[in-house]
Amino acid sequence: MDMKNIGLLIIVAILIIAPIVMYNGHGEDDGYFGGTDDQGGEVIEENNPDYEIWASSPWEPPSGEIESLLFCLQAAIGAIIVGYIFGYWHGGNKAKKNE
Repeated sequence: MDMKNIGLLIIVAILIIAPIVMYNGHGEDDGYFGGTDDQGGEVIEENNPDYEIWASSPWEPPSGEIESLLFCLQAAIGAIIVGYIFGYWHGGNKAKKNE
C-alpha cells in the first residue's frame, strides 16, 4: 500500500473512533442523539403555546417496529437506486475507456 492509502485509512479510523470516545456513556437521556422532530416540537410549544396541529398523517404505523421497518425499507430502496446510478455511470465510463 502506498502512503496515500495509509493516510486515508488513518483518517477513516479517526473519524470512526473519535465519536465513540467523545460520546462514550452518553445517550438520549443526556440530550445526545435526539431527533429534530422532538426539538422542533419543543421550540413550537415554547414560542406559541396555543398552536394547534393543522395537519395529520393519513396512516399511522401500528407500532414503532413497523415504523422502523418502513424507514429501513425506504433507506434500502434509496441505496439500491443510488448504487444503480453509480454503477451505470461507472460502467459507461469504463466502456468509453475500452473503445
